[in-house]
Amino acid sequence: MVSASGSLICIGIFDGVHLGHQSLIASAKEYARQLNLTLIVCTFDPHPNTVVRPDHAPKLISDINHRKQLLVDCGVEHVEVITFNSQIANLTPIEFSREFLSDRLGARVVVVGQNFIYGRNGSGDVDTLRENGYECGFEVRVIDLLDSDGTVSSTRIRECVRLGQVESAAALLGRNFVLSGKVIRGDQRGRELGYPTANLEWEDQLIVPADGVYAGYLIANGDRMPAAISIGLNPHFEGKSQRVEAYALDRLDLELYGVSVDIEFVAMIREQEVFDSLDGYLTQIAKDVVAIADLLSR
Repeated sequence: MVSASGSLICIGIFDGVHLGHQSLIASAKEYARQLNLTLIVCTFDPHPNTVVRPDHAPKLISDINHRKQLLVDCGVEHVEVITFNSQIANLTPIEFSREFLSDRLGARVVVVGQNFIYGRNGSGDVDTLRENGYECGFEVRVIDLLDSDGTVSSTRIRECVRLGQVESAAALLGRNFVLSGKVIRGDQRGRELGYPTANLEWEDQLIVPADGVYAGYLIANGDRMPAAISIGLNPHFEGKSQRVEAYALDRLDLELYGVSVDIEFVAMIREQEVFDSLDGYLTQIAKDVVAIADLLSR
C-alpha cells in the first residue's frame, strides 16, 4: 500500500464526509501528489466516544460502510479503518503516533483538521502532534474546516438533522442527508390506504431526522424514486414506536421486503399531526403527495 517514499496520512473520524472533510481530503491528495507519497485516509470505528464516553457518544451521520464509500467517492484509494477499543484509547499521544502513524502506516506527512485530538483522555492536539512528528520523523499540516458561517462540523450537521433542517444539513454535507437500512414488513396499512410504504429498519447508532413529513427519494436496486417520507409514531393510528416510511410516488408495484435501501431527504414539508378522521388524514396525504411531487420536479 505504501510507496517506497512513504505515505501521507489524512486522519480523523470523518463522520458524514462533509464539505470540510472534502476540502481537507482534497488538500491531502494534492500534497501527496506533489510529494509522491501514498495517500491513506485513516478513520475510526466505532466512534471513540462510544468507548471513552459512552454517555456522550453521538448518533452518527453515516455508518462505517457508507463512510468508506463516501471517502472512495472523494477519490481516496486507500482507507484505513482503526478499530477503536480500550487498548487504543489508553495509548498516549506519542505511543499512538509511533505505533500507528509511523510504524504501521509509514507516515511522512500527517494532515488533520484544526480541532483534531487524540491519545489517552484526549490529551493530544495539533501542537502535540507536531512534537510527535518531530520525534517520529513526520511533518504535520493543519487545515481549517471553515465555511462563511464558521467551522463545518459533524456536530452542526447532526443538530440540523435532529431538528429536521435537512436542507441546512445538505448545505454542509455537499449532498442530501441519507438514512440507510433494510425494508421490513409493517402493518400493511399504507397499502390498504393506497399509499404502500417501505418501512425502514435502521441501525440504532444512526441519527434520524425530526418527526415529520419530508420530500425526498427512495433509492433501491439502483433506482432513485421520488418519495414522500414520514417519520414518527404515526399518531393518527396511535403508534408506539418511531417509524421511517417512504412512499415512492405513483409506484404501487414495489416489493422491497429484505432489500437494503437509502432514503434521501430533500426538505421537510410539515410536522406530524393527529387528524380528527380518516378522511381528514387521507386528504392531507393527498395534499402532501402533490406538494412533494411539485417540489421535486423543480
